[in-house]
Amino acid sequence: MTFAFDADIVSAVLRHMNGDHLDDNLLIARAFAPEGQGEITDAVMTGFDGDGGLWSVTRDGAASELHVPWPGGPITERPAVRREVVALYDLACERLGVEPRPHA
Repeated sequence: MTFAFDADIVSAVLRHMNGDHLDDNLLIARAFAPEGQGEITDAVMTGFDGDGGLWSVTRDGAASELHVPWPGGPITERPAVRREVVALYDLACERLGVEPRPHA
């Protein structure tokens, strides 16, 4: 059964990702979305659970949902969310040939 995080945790992570990391959302979406369906022009993180993150991805003015599994496998603790989002960012940079910025 997929682990569900408390609404307060989800809300805080989404506020952070969509307030401070819009470019990272776009990078992750471009790296993990299926190819050949048009250029991704916008991506907003809309949720996550123990199995992965969820983004609303816009291509050619149409939104669709993108689920990306956590690279390290299922998670159940709040600190693991940051670890897995950072891992997705690093993998996205690798896939797209982008130099990743240092992590704090």
